[in-house]
Amino acid sequence: MTSARKLAAIAAVLALWHGTADAADPYPVKPIRLIVPYAAGGTGDIIGRLVGGKLAEVVGQTVIIENRPGAGGNIGAEVAVRAAPDGYTVVIAATSLASNPSLQKKMPFDPLKDLAAAGGCCEVATLLVVHPSLPVRSVKEFIALAKANPGTLSFASSGLGTTSHLAAELFKVMARVDLVHVPYKADSMALPDVLSGRVPVMFMLQTTAMPQVKARKIRALAVSTAQRSPLAPDLPTVAEAGLPGYEISAWFGLFVPVRTPREIVERLGAASVKAISAPDMKERLLEQGFVPMGTPPDEFAAFYRREVEKWARVVKEGGLALID
Repeated sequence: MTSARKLAAIAAVLALWHGTADAADPYPVKPIRLIVPYAAGGTGDIIGRLVGGKLAEVVGQTVIIENRPGAGGNIGAEVAVRAAPDGYTVVIAATSLASNPSLQKKMPFDPLKDLAAAGGCCEVATLLVVHPSLPVRSVKEFIALAKANPGTLSFASSGLGTTSHLAAELFKVMARVDLVHVPYKADSMALPDVLSGRVPVMFMLQTTAMPQVKARKIRALAVSTAQRSPLAPDLPTVAEAGLPGYEISAWFGLFVPVRTPREIVERLGAASVKAISAPDMKERLLEQGFVPMGTPPDEFAAFYRREVEKWARVVKEGGLALID
């Protein structure tokens, strides 16, 4: 055999060996990049790091957190959309991924077509909070004050199209009040202005709000969910406190590029369920104010589609202004 033929044969064997090894290697075999489309220090960042840390333990690979805040989560989600569909770029998105398609005039991508749901992580309640300088102690008193002063009270949000923004917009429509929106990039960025009273109202995620409520730096009027929160059982829901039918909660879940192989999506989903369902993880989530979901890909995908449809109805029926 000539040298050229020997080299060709060796190359063929090596190629076959590498191909077989790659096919046999279970996912994941290298670090996973977890895109957190929220600013560092906010609620989304907290849950992203909790989930990422536990997921790393389960899969035996490093999970690298990459913060990409802005545009109601769209900037970070688009990073995942444009990434290679190999399971090594994952985004932990929130409720805004379901509302943005109806709220934004120009979406840079279609989440239903461009992303695949890999697993539900957790839900968290939102609290209607006000600065103590406001002379209100109930939802009814707040509505009365807002109606008496149309267009003068401002509310903060963690960004256009985020849960805190949508919660306030839904409240405005149902209560028929005029409030001025002041958007930020995260709860943590809005918090200083809410604490100072510069922007005296916010529908703030419970995880961010509770420490400040307990310190009496802000006053909680109600919780946005259908049922009272186990972490604040004495706090009424918005519905029972004066606005019947009002309900909204935030959720977080994992998504990957839509062309990611089904086998990898299922492996990632199984790993996320195992991570969220671990007793120590459940305890840590509940301590932070999160309610664990731990739902597999198909179940979470169905949930996500329902959320998209729900917010499309809310935007249409409420006549919410579209975001440029």
